[in-house]
Amino acid sequence: MLLTGTDALTDAAREGRAIPGFVAYNLETVQGIVAAAEASDTPVLLQAGSSAFKHAGREALMGLALDAARRSPAPIGVHLDHSRDLDEIAACVDAGYTSVMVDGSHLPFAENIVLTRQAVRRAHAAGVWVEAELGALAGDEDVSTGATAPGSSMTDPAQAAEFVAATGIDALAVAVGNVHGFTTEPVRLDLPRLERIRAAVPVPLVLHGASGLPEPQLLGAVRRGVAKVNVNAELRRAYLAAVASTLPDATGGADVVATWGGGPGRGGGHGPPDRRATGVGGRGLIPHPAPSRPQSICGSAA
Repeated sequence: MLLTGTDALTDAAREGRAIPGFVAYNLETVQGIVAAAEASDTPVLLQAGSSAFKHAGREALMGLALDAARRSPAPIGVHLDHSRDLDEIAACVDAGYTSVMVDGSHLPFAENIVLTRQAVRRAHAAGVWVEAELGALAGDEDVSTGATAPGSSMTDPAQAAEFVAATGIDALAVAVGNVHGFTTEPVRLDLPRLERIRAAVPVPLVLHGASGLPEPQLLGAVRRGVAKVNVNAELRRAYLAAVASTLPDATGGADVVATWGGGPGRGGGHGPPDRRATGVGGRGLIPHPAPSRPQSICGSAA
């Protein structure tokens, strides 16, 4: 069923947990995300977005994602990730997406506000919530480049407060040392900065680049107002590993179907409900304890 409105997001922020946003590129990754959501019975965002449209086709991938979410008994939102194009945002809103991310982080501050306001006006008119980004993340959304986060591009708390007030967004993606993709050096989030951002803005925070983050860092971010975490690189790695494991047997018989049969627990095929299939190392869909009290990324905090 489609997860609409901001209640799940605001509830997660209030209860000290986060909703995972998993990036989909094709039918098999859509199926894997949906299967994992059904196994966990927790809210999930299926992110069928701008970069994937380039190879899958916008209409085709939009249709796959929306149909899968509507048919599933699990609460699944369909989210447009990293869009800089107002026409693309409008198309996804009209198609039935439940949320969109407008990405003006590459623009000067004032221009980011103008672009984001336009997206908010269009999306809110249709009951769709909006995520925007302030600050810049190093790395590539679709390929791990071993990037590191430059401190000069981190989100400024005072500027974040101004940005949220000026745009009316529903969630703010922040840059606090996080990067897109896997890195050669361990990532350390600037958690004190994140704490100051949370105190400055009234909306839930979003953490892009959650793949590969050490668990204490990830849980520390969730405790400081992050209510949505994006996972992509771990999914890609699990998917490719599952396909690679089937190639020796599939190649001899030119058996294309076999490459989709990584099956439950392997990240391929109908992509399965366990931690390896989602590629999150058990953090996104399975509760984990915090030092002082039970804490989870997706499940309810005790």
